[in-house]
Amino acid sequence: MRRFEFVEGTSAKFWMAEVQGNTFIVVYGRLGTEGQRKEKDFPDEEGARREYDRKVAEKLREGYHEVSAQAPQEAPTKGAKGAAAASPKLTLPPRVRAGRPTAEQVAAAVEALTRLDTLVGGRSWRVALQARRARRALRALGGLEPSSHSAMGPVFSSLMEKVVAPKEQPRLPLWAAMALLAEVDVAAFVRTLEQWKRAPAGAPALAATGVLARQAEALGEPELALRMGALLTSDEAWDKRWSALRPHVEGHLVAGGSSLPAWLRSLDAGGDSRLAERLSRLGA
Repeated sequence: MRRFEFVEGTSAKFWMAEVQGNTFIVVYGRLGTEGQRKEKDFPDEEGARREYDRKVAEKLREGYHEVSAQAPQEAPTKGAKGAAAASPKLTLPPRVRAGRPTAEQVAAAVEALTRLDTLVGGRSWRVALQARRARRALRALGGLEPSSHSAMGPVFSSLMEKVVAPKEQPRLPLWAAMALLAEVDVAAFVRTLEQWKRAPAGAPALAATGVLARQAEALGEPELALRMGALLTSDEAWDKRWSALRPHVEGHLVAGGSSLPAWLRSLDAGGDSRLAERLSRLGA
């Protein structure tokens, strides 16, 4: 089969076609998925060939480019099947802009995090405002690992610990914690999940952090899990962000012999109504 792909904006899809006798056959879908197969019979092979030529020309006009004539396909990944086995692994766009932060930028981030740490438990609007300031300060550091700096590591860990604080103690909202984690090295997310697992029983946020830990374990890919966690706990441009992330999640799951529906069935919102609603939207 000749294979064509289209990757632009939030779209990432493939289209494959061939003629067998008087039957025109296509397989199409999102990159990383098995796709759907359709067959159309014609009175003769010439009719099927004309339809084949017409559809190929149509796809090229739409912006698809042929990939089957390029480098030979790699051996299918174990667990992949169908069209997904031939789908190339999608490359995630950079989450943060790499850079070399200055001492002044690091100091500003430490100050912003420390200020946030002192405000936790106070007025929600003040916490939200300072959380956004701290996020911007971290963004300027180009994906820095907080624990690599002696002044930043302790305050960052303190903030993450306050997410799963007992009911009577000041707590940092989970959305704010995930917003901060989305601006630093993924190792901080892995370490924080382990920190949250050790939280005392009865902490109000345990149900939600448990969902994040389970989805990360099921995915087995920390970077994808971090992005999914940030998506599940945020209201910002939700549909647009999921449309861009979905092909990567589905491709990763299919390559491992699973699927999006199976992955979603493995997740339990633990009584958190907001997370339950968002998990249901993932499969829509």
